[in-house]
Amino acid sequence: MKPNEIKTLENLRKLTSRYCTTLNPSTDKSEFYTAQIELLDYYELGRVITNMLKLCILALENGEHEILEQQKDSSINVTLILETVLKMFPLDEFEMLSEINEILVADLQGADE
Repeated sequence: MKPNEIKTLENLRKLTSRYCTTLNPSTDKSEFYTAQIELLDYYELGRVITNMLKLCILALENGEHEILEQQKDSSINVTLILETVLKMFPLDEFEMLSEINEILVADLQGADE
């Protein structure tokens, strides 16, 4: 590897260790990650978040849900769902992606000069 490639790889390793905190490898060394729930990868986390948000949108659009008298406990707690989504949202990873983008842009500008 070229020295510049080694430096870039080292920078990526540092950024990953600093920012990739939303998903942690499971203790059993499987391919799954943990973010209070077991996930296959970041794509699955995104799908879970997206579906939760869609559920909240539907709940808010429909107003109060029609609940059968015997099922009063089955209403959707939108606040709880939104709080859970906020806890799951990978802001650290997005910050890392922004820093990687800045590095790549600077590297491309340096290559053009």
